[in-house]
Amino acid sequence: MARHTVYRLTNTLQEYAWGSQRAIFDAFGWQPSGRPAAELWLGAHESAPSVARCIAQVPPTWRDAVPASVRVGPDASGVALGDLIASDPHFMVGENVADVFGPRLPYLLKVLAAAGPLSLQVHPKPHQARAGFARENRAGVDRLAPERLYKDDQHKPELIVALTPFEGLSGFRRPQRAGELLEPVQGPTVQAMREVLAGPGLSDDRLRAAFELAAGLRDTDALEELTVATESLQRFVDAERGAGRRVSRGHVTALELAKAYPGDPGMLMSLLLNRFSLQPGEAVFLRAGQIHAYLHGLGVEIMANSDNVLRAGLTTKHVDVPELMACTDFTAEPPVRPSLRPVPGGLTDYRVGTPEFGLVYGDAAHGALITHTGPRIVVCLNGSVTISHALGELGTLTAGQSAFVPHGVGSVALSGGGSVAVSYVP
Repeated sequence: MARHTVYRLTNTLQEYAWGSQRAIFDAFGWQPSGRPAAELWLGAHESAPSVARCIAQVPPTWRDAVPASVRVGPDASGVALGDLIASDPHFMVGENVADVFGPRLPYLLKVLAAAGPLSLQVHPKPHQARAGFARENRAGVDRLAPERLYKDDQHKPELIVALTPFEGLSGFRRPQRAGELLEPVQGPTVQAMREVLAGPGLSDDRLRAAFELAAGLRDTDALEELTVATESLQRFVDAERGAGRRVSRGHVTALELAKAYPGDPGMLMSLLLNRFSLQPGEAVFLRAGQIHAYLHGLGVEIMANSDNVLRAGLTTKHVDVPELMACTDFTAEPPVRPSLRPVPGGLTDYRVGTPEFGLVYGDAAHGALITHTGPRIVVCLNGSVTISHALGELGTLTAGQSAFVPHGVGSVALSGGGSVAVSYVP
């Protein structure tokens, strides 16, 4: 095995319905497929592992057409990244990472393009993921069954860094503010939600009770009640605009979600949640247990190596309300921003305190030095980026291309002026 090499990656493009038909293709200069491109997965998750080939086996510039750079399905030459890591874990991920996480890549990197809202969702905490995965395995629930909740035994904290203006929902508002937003909305469930939000008790308990009331509408014939709620909110918004008054973004968002998912209680749930907007380079961190939904935009996302999703609303997929309630953190707090640390050469290190992952992002215009060891994935987001180390250049990436840098390669430098994201293990 070559001891001073990086590996070019071929990655899977996930075609989920909420994905954009243009954003990823336009960003990377690829020919649109005519289908929604939601997520580009870069990593070793068994659902869609990247395929690795040694740089020595391909031209140094790696100028591939889209079909060779991105795969949809299992057909790609090379070796699955997870198998490559398992073949020599101490060289590939380093002794420290292997001792803590085993001979595996502990994170999953994605480029995400939302043309519409994703499901309102929660990711389980570590003990919940282990217990849920074991429980469904014992019950013989097929891994691909629509009612399957736990695809693996890992938790899933995640970080999203905006590449374009990016919109989303994250975490709970204060009960008082949530009650104010619900005030113009009519219906018996909404009235009950307002009462528990204004009642006695801890903030977490009041938010839990209000959320459970909204979630419970999924198990009833609630279309008429949700229609009344939406129409009453629309009348209020129209009246506010007609009077020249400012309309809350929370109300506008709820109406947009009601239009995208008519009859879904996610419209009411959204009024309990914080709305956030990111400009390019800004980021939000989502802890396991924190409810969230991305609404629109292009971003680079990194998470623990998991595909566990507990859905709450804005979806036609299976929702298990009791399991959702057990896994959700009802703390009222604003969206969590990572701490930022400059990296010599013009990049920024986004730090969130999770042991599985960290992310460096920015323009590699001044010869940025990546001193993080452990397993790294470098993805060029635009322009071109050359990877090099003390022995010389290792190769050049163009927009949309990526490489796996093993621990044993040591520090690498990035140059060329293109924007880049680099995942690493802290």
